[in-house]
Amino acid sequence: MKLKHTIVTILSAFALAFSALAGAASQELAAESVLEEIKKRGTLKVGMSTFVPWAMRNKQGDLIGFEIDVATKVAQDMGVEVEFVPTAWSGIIPALIARKFDVIIGGMSITPGRNLTVNFTTPYAHSGQQMAANKALADGFSVEDFNAADVTIACRRGATPCNVAQSMFPKASIARFDDDAQAFQEVVNGNAHAMISSAPKPRFWSNKHPEKLFMPTEDNLTTGDEAFALRKGDPDAMNFFSNWILVNTSNGWLQERHDFWFKTQTWADQIDE
Repeated sequence: MKLKHTIVTILSAFALAFSALAGAASQELAAESVLEEIKKRGTLKVGMSTFVPWAMRNKQGDLIGFEIDVATKVAQDMGVEVEFVPTAWSGIIPALIARKFDVIIGGMSITPGRNLTVNFTTPYAHSGQQMAANKALADGFSVEDFNAADVTIACRRGATPCNVAQSMFPKASIARFDDDAQAFQEVVNGNAHAMISSAPKPRFWSNKHPEKLFMPTEDNLTTGDEAFALRKGDPDAMNFFSNWILVNTSNGWLQERHDFWFKTQTWADQIDE
């Protein structure tokens, strides 16, 4: 009985010591969270890149769009200011890791490859990729017809559309550009058969230029899950941002803002073509 009591006492002491160590480790992680940096700084730094209608400049040069609304409300709910850090899409993940900003809120789709480098919150939007094609070059094409060696497909460098183009149309030539506007212009000018971009841009562009463009299919080529991206090793920040998304999904705010920017074009006169 004495031996049993001794063992129980030792095990209890180990348990208490482990609990104390775990508590200390948890407090240390919380202190190192980017949330503490944000609160001390009084500013949430958001990495983003311009994608219509996710984020864009209006005629006065101010940022507007779905992502701008989302990031602004996140900051408001944290009780801090928001600072946007425009970043080339091809370098936005390295910039996050280099601590140029706190979080990416920029319509970034969750992919296994990206997830090896950054952590993703629960999704806050679900879009996909669409295609706009040049009538003179591709009139009558089905989606399958674009998978040919004499076809050129334009897309934005370093973004999901280029991955979709390569995966769905491996025989086609892929022309990569630094932004969607350049890729789109290649199609309008007849230098590329089609371009792929996040919905609803190809539909907006096709509706705006019906004499030159058409959509080979009204369906999305893919569906995606967009999430905030965070540096690895920060469970407190992941918990906060994911729960923020949960709350604003449940109360309908995210859906209302998404519908405004993606299902209407009442904002179109605020930006240059």
